[in-house]
Amino acid sequence: MRAVRSMIVAIAALGFAVAGPAQAQDKGKAKESAPASKVLLENDKVRVTETTFKPGDVSRNDRRARVAYVIKGGTLERTSKDGKKASYERKTGAAVWLEADSDAVKNVGKAEYKVVTVQLK
Repeated sequence: MRAVRSMIVAIAALGFAVAGPAQAQDKGKAKESAPASKVLLENDKVRVTETTFKPGDVSRNDRRARVAYVIKGGTLERTSKDGKKASYERKTGAAVWLEADSDAVKNVGKAEYKVVTVQLK
């Protein structure tokens, strides 16, 4: 029984020794999270969603052409597949047409950004 306990303690210590350095390395990196999105309406003709980006949230979806209505404005950064970055601001109440894309969009502002999108099917 004593040998089994010793073996369990040794395995646990080895596990902590291996996990410890990995956790220390991850501390400096901020984890990216996806924005929260909910479907408001969907049928065979249209899909309407509301998406909330907290500061630092990144959307990496392929998106169809769409109309976006900004509920709560903010500063965003778009990164294209070739790595080009463009920062822009969307004002509350703005309605914009967006072509289909697969760019990453990140909320680089300090406040929440909220948008309603309408995609025709």
